[in-house]
Amino acid sequence: MITNNKILIIEDDKDIRDLISFNLSKNGYKTILSRDGEKGIEKAKNEKPDLVLLDLMLPGIHGLDVCKILKTDSSLNKLSIIMLTALGQEEDIIKGLEAGADDYITKPFSFKILFARIKSVLRRKKTKESSNKGPVNLYGVKIDPQTRQVIINENELKLTFTEFQILYLLASHPGWVFTRYQIIDKIRSDNNSVTDRSVDFQIVGLRKKMNNLGKLIETIRGVGYRFKSKDF
Repeated sequence: MITNNKILIIEDDKDIRDLISFNLSKNGYKTILSRDGEKGIEKAKNEKPDLVLLDLMLPGIHGLDVCKILKTDSSLNKLSIIMLTALGQEEDIIKGLEAGADDYITKPFSFKILFARIKSVLRRKKTKESSNKGPVNLYGVKIDPQTRQVIINENELKLTFTEFQILYLLASHPGWVFTRYQIIDKIRSDNNSVTDRSVDFQIVGLRKKMNNLGKLIETIRGVGYRFKSKDF
């Protein structure tokens, strides 16, 4: 199986790094290797990989900080990240997702599981890039990205630019959980500066303006937000 996908492996353990690279290469992926966060960030900027396998416990720059740096770099806004770590506590998973990771896998892992996760993340990425940019109509909420209109129960909602961007992102992917960093990545532009805490502020404003339908925007504690996918 030959793919066009490049995967950057940032892992300080040479044996693990080489083993992952060998198995990925055998399955048609092009691999780029780095043993620490600083060099990994540099290679990500230069090589523009499709996905990063990022160890959490790295010498120098911690894996969580590497993730944040990569996810807030506008030149890498399409980059997907899967965290690799020996830590399996719930709080570590939450921290990784909060830092912007698209998925998380704990060591030791089977390569079947790793390949499945890689394919899943790349498939989601492709789906997002090719997703329909047309109107959304769910639960009586109508969103038109062309006119930037939001209609609820035949009444037009007056939203700020950022509120509209966040609502359209969530509503066009019902059931998908987005971390704050993922929301920032998706809606950020040269004229729209958003921070992780301002995302919370915008969500509060959105819910108030949507009245009873504000509960369609669900908080996933410690992770982020999603638009409800089932009738309530």
